[in-house]
Amino acid sequence: MFAAFVLFAAWIVLGVPAAVVGIPWTVLNGDITRMYGWAMAILRIGLRLCGIRIQAEWRARLDPAQTCIFLSNHVSNLDPPVLFPLLPRRTVAFLKRSLMSIPVLGYGMRLGGFIPVDRDGRVESAVESVEAAARVLASGVHVLSFVEGTRSRDGRLQPFKKGPFFLAMSTGAAVVPVSIHGTEAMMRKGSLKIFPGTAYVIFHAPQYPRDYASREALMAAVRETIASGLPEWMRT
Repeated sequence: MFAAFVLFAAWIVLGVPAAVVGIPWTVLNGDITRMYGWAMAILRIGLRLCGIRIQAEWRARLDPAQTCIFLSNHVSNLDPPVLFPLLPRRTVAFLKRSLMSIPVLGYGMRLGGFIPVDRDGRVESAVESVEAAARVLASGVHVLSFVEGTRSRDGRLQPFKKGPFFLAMSTGAAVVPVSIHGTEAMMRKGSLKIFPGTAYVIFHAPQYPRDYASREALMAAVRETIASGLPEWMRT
């Protein structure tokens, strides 16, 4: 539990002063860039202090002017803090609406434009989330989605949710498949224990909805690409 204590202590000690200064600054001038930069630095520092190393590979250069949808597998609660600081430019993610009610953190995420998701199974809720994400992309902000919808219990790829592919096909935004592994051994589902280790991340070449005849074809291509960057045992 020592590594977990170090991680959360670092995030709290650094995050509270950043929020005290950054939230009023953002509210007053309407620019979240500074607070977002601080948040990314705090994530990096916490991971480094608790012994989590990151080995990242970009398999294609992204156009700096291009706004993308990053689609990743999901094996640990450590995935978001590992991935976010690696992403170019400001990025937001889909997240459970209940997380928006966390004091300070939830307000900061609302300011940052994170996209709340209701897991009530209603079509209307899904459409609302996709429309919100489309507005985010139109504003020039990247979107990150853990395309399985929840963490895998055993590390193996789960079925993909359709929402991110509706978003891609309706906006035409470039899709960047992301493979992450190693974090499943550092923080297992249902546990707060953290073990030092190395997270391996591969950002694959962008895939473009215009090159696929259907949403299902794009989904199959993205799944195949994400699987190709994972250890054999995680692919099915």
